[in-house]
Amino acid sequence: MTTRNLITDIPGLRVGHAGDAKLGSGASVVLFDTAVVASVDVRGGGPGTRETALLDPAQTVEGIDAIVLSGGSAFGLDAASGVQAWLREQGRGFRIREAVVPIVPGAIMFDLLNGGDKNWGRFPPYREFGYAAAKNASTDVTLGSVGAGLGATTVNLKGGVGSAAAQTPDGISIGALVVVNAVGSTTIGDRPHFWAAPFEQNKEFGGRGWPAAFSAADLAIRAKGGPQENTTIAVIATDAKLSKAQCNRLAVMAHDGFARAIYPVHTPLDGDVIFAAATGAKPLADPHYGLAELGMLGANVMARAIARGVYEASALPFAGAGH
Repeated sequence: MTTRNLITDIPGLRVGHAGDAKLGSGASVVLFDTAVVASVDVRGGGPGTRETALLDPAQTVEGIDAIVLSGGSAFGLDAASGVQAWLREQGRGFRIREAVVPIVPGAIMFDLLNGGDKNWGRFPPYREFGYAAAKNASTDVTLGSVGAGLGATTVNLKGGVGSAAAQTPDGISIGALVVVNAVGSTTIGDRPHFWAAPFEQNKEFGGRGWPAAFSAADLAIRAKGGPQENTTIAVIATDAKLSKAQCNRLAVMAHDGFARAIYPVHTPLDGDVIFAAATGAKPLADPHYGLAELGMLGANVMARAIARGVYEASALPFAGAGH
């Protein structure tokens, strides 16, 4: 396995970004070389999603072609249409006789009040962002203030796109891509230490560790903005062979990574969503223990990706969205 410590360590998928720094927003796509099994778990109180109903294990469609993460609140749902357009040009999608329909679930986060110029005219630009992100997708993944993470923020630091990866002892790979736009904080109080520090690998977000002790101020709630100005959205992917029900469980367990890295999380003001996808290359040694181990590792990977997204982020070229 090529080890980049990115979600693209999973063979058969690529990531693309597109956006506008002046606008302070953008979109990101996880593009699969062939259709994959996927599911979703929604934990936030204010989600914005597309095509998530078909990811229920009881629904018919088994394979999806891409997953889109976008800024722009509900306007950003258009980004999936752009990815769908690019996939249709490639002949990709769910076939019903001569008709081909690309299956592209997605989720959005709120970045409309981050100081960027949102006067885009009649139609928002997210469909074009989605098309460009799909066209530009590659195994090299830029992190920080790119794509859907361009306008992301947390209560005290600039948010952004993060990624991380790991492998189980028997060689199954798992990786995460996340857009961190949390109502809370990824760092402890006013300190530089990340909540996710116990899971850090190779100083990927600075090697700062945890403080020797926690004060009452460290544990007090710190939250930004008003309702809906938040959300962390993510994809957890693996090369394991999983059913839709198993993917759903993987997404559920990956939310523990949110709780390990963001304080507070899953609030009424968040739209937190995790998609889980499995390329099916490697069978689990055991359907129960193997999935438990994969979910445990996935939660750790997600926590690392969240901290890394904030660590790699940089300020936008206008007031209101920087560190």
